[in-house]
Amino acid sequence: MKSLIIVSLLLVSIVSLAQNKVPTNKSKAGCGPVAETNLKKKMENQTKKDEKNVLGTELQIAGKSPITGFYRDGFCSTGVDDRGIHVVAAVVTDKFLQYSKARGNDLITPYPAYGFPGLKAGDKWCLCAARWKEAYDAGVAPPVVLEATHEKALEYATLEELKGTLR
Repeated sequence: MKSLIIVSLLLVSIVSLAQNKVPTNKSKAGCGPVAETNLKKKMENQTKKDEKNVLGTELQIAGKSPITGFYRDGFCSTGVDDRGIHVVAAVVTDKFLQYSKARGNDLITPYPAYGFPGLKAGDKWCLCAARWKEAYDAGVAPPVVLEATHEKALEYATLEELKGTLR
């Protein structure tokens, strides 16, 4: 009987891998490494002239390596498809990565099928505003890059809170 159960579980795993199934995000914040992305969109410049950051100036690029942003264009922009509101440009820390993983959002494990390399401390990444605020309230929020943080983040956290994590 045990053998039959093990074989059944193994077959389910193989079928899941063959269908390129990856873990889904069960986070309350609605964000995760496997969120829908537009991998075709390319980074064209270093600023977004039509979008503003939390300082009221042109939104700056958040990260190129790994390429970040909901649209994988390097910017913490958002749009109607971005249910997680990935607008906080942060320099992730080990504490934050472990916290996020414990909350159901594993940002450490790579998901190649979605172009997600996995993150390590020191990487710049566009985080979900709600997850960043949740981490802030828990005392584990990573430092924020204000120039690259979209003004929409101010709907979730104050400028003072965002500044409070600067190095």
